[in-house]
Order: sequence, then C-alpha cells, then structure tokens
Amino acid sequence: MTSSVPAVDARPGEERAPVLEGVLLDMDGTLVDTEGLWWTAEASIFAELGHVLDDAHRAVVVGGPMTRSASYLIEVTGADIALDELITRLNTRFVELIGGSVPLLPGARRLLTELAAHGVPTALVSASHRRIIDQVLLSLGPENFRLTVAGDEVERTKPHPDPYLLAAAGLGVDPARCVVVEDTVTGVSAAEAAGCPVLAVPSVVPIEPAPGRTVVPSLEGVDLAFLRALVKPIDQERAAIP
Repeated sequence: MTSSVPAVDARPGEERAPVLEGVLLDMDGTLVDTEGLWWTAEASIFAELGHVLDDAHRAVVVGGPMTRSASYLIEVTGADIALDELITRLNTRFVELIGGSVPLLPGARRLLTELAAHGVPTALVSASHRRIIDQVLLSLGPENFRLTVAGDEVERTKPHPDPYLLAAAGLGVDPARCVVVEDTVTGVSAAEAAGCPVLAVPSVVPIEPAPGRTVVPSLEGVDLAFLRALVKPIDQERAAIP
C-alpha cells in the first residue's frame, strides 16, 4: 500500500458531507478499459503453450487475483508452466499491451476530478500487482488517490475483505461510510464482506442489484451527490440500533 499522494483539501467555505467519508475504487474494468487486455494476455500466452481458452474460462478469472486466476488456468488446461513463471509472463505481456497509456472508461476522469476537487478521501484498490498499478496510474493520475492498494501487497486479496479494510484504515475512515465502486462479482463480494455500500458497474459478467448494492451501466451518470446518496444517513443508523 502506498500513501505518498498528498490529501486534497475541500474548497474554502465548502462543507464536506458528514456521511460519505471515502470512495474506494477498483481499477481494471471500473476506471480503465483493461479487462479485455488482461484476457488477450491470458489467451495469447496459453495459445503459445498450445492451449485454447474460451469464454467459460474468462468468466471465472475476470476480476480475480492474479495467483488464483493463473492457478485455475494451469489446472483446467494442464499447461506445462510453473505458477510464478506464468504470473511473470502475464504481467509482462499486459504491460506490453497497454503501451504508454490506458483508455479510461466513460465518466471515470470526470468522477475522479470531482472527488479530488471536493477533497473526498479516495483510494485505488486493485487485485493487480504493484507493477501494473504504477503503470496504469500514469493514465489515471496519481494525484487523484490518497493511497493505493495492490493485490500482491495483501495476504488475502479479493474476494476477501482485506484490501478494502486496509484502504479504509489507511484513509482513517469507517468502511460503512465508504462507497466501493466495482465491476466484478469478486470485487463486489470483497466490498460487501468489508461492510461497504457498493456501486457496481458490470464489465464482463452481469451483477444483480441487492440490499446495499446499486448497479449502473456506466460511470457517466455518477457524481459526488449520487455516491453520497448510497450511504445510510446517520440518523437511520442510530434508529436501527436496539
């Protein structure tokens, strides 16, 4: 986890909403259009190993931690490659595919700019490794995040709650007052296990709405007011306490 990005203060004379304490954002498929690139990297490497991956494999690995996804693909294909070697090759191939910049998904740049302008504590929480996050941050703008959490920096990554709990602790905020923005079932499971309200923006696999989970087709209609409305008001929480 890194926290070298300085905090952005609220504008003078502007009050910060007391309910929303932070926003925790996934990276691949949520802010940047990279889920397809990951699949291209996986499919091309396994083709070189003499194996063909299909959409059924993709549905399993999308949004998952690198170690779990790589282990699964080795198991189902029987490919003759060590796990560590495969992970290294996947990360290297992905960096080659993204080149110098990564395309942001619709609404992502505007939302990040608004959160920063209003001083909302924001973290990037990804199952991707630090090497990949640092590369993608060049396109996202590191100044937009107070801290970042990489998949190879936590003992248990998504779907476990650890990455989001770590991010909330690093920001010094209550997970229940942080909205998590995710695009996969794996990421949504991690956020909900951490006790965070969730905004799901499905990329590859459909995600159904549920209590505490809002689903939208893209970030284009999402702004700070929208995110604030997803957090339960304090008076409602107090009323629910027996």
